[in-house]
Amino acid sequence: MKRISFWILLLTCIGVAAGFILTETGNAEYGDIVLNSKSESMKKAGVKPVVFPHWFHRIRFKCKVCHEDIFILKKGANDINMTEIMNGNFCGKCHNGMVAWEPLYCDRCHSYTGDNPNAATNQN
Repeated sequence: MKRISFWILLLTCIGVAAGFILTETGNAEYGDIVLNSKSESMKKAGVKPVVFPHWFHRIRFKCKVCHEDIFILKKGANDINMTEIMNGNFCGKCHNGMVAWEPLYCDRCHSYTGDNPNAATNQN
C-alpha cells in the first residue's frame, strides 16, 4: 500500500510541476480571453496583455461564482484595472492571498505573446 501511495504522490507532483511549466509559456488556449483594452497603459508599464484562462477557472467554479456578482457578462462593461484589483474588486475578489495567490507577480497574468489565434480578444 505504501508503494501505491508513493506513486500517486510522485505522479501528482509531476502533474503540478508540469502545470506550472506550461502556464509560464504565455500562450493562450482555446476559450482563454485576452484582455487588451488598456493596451496603452500596459505598454507604458512594460507589461504584456493579460491572458485570462477562462477554461481553467470554469472547470473549478460554476459560472455564478463570478457572473454577475463580480463581472458583468457584457463586453466592455467591466473597467478592470490594477487599482481595482488591488482594492479587492474584479480578480482581486479571489486573488487576495487567501483564496488564490495575490496579484503581485505581473507575468502570471500579463503573459500574452499573441501566439494563439483561437484566443478571444477583448478590446473594448
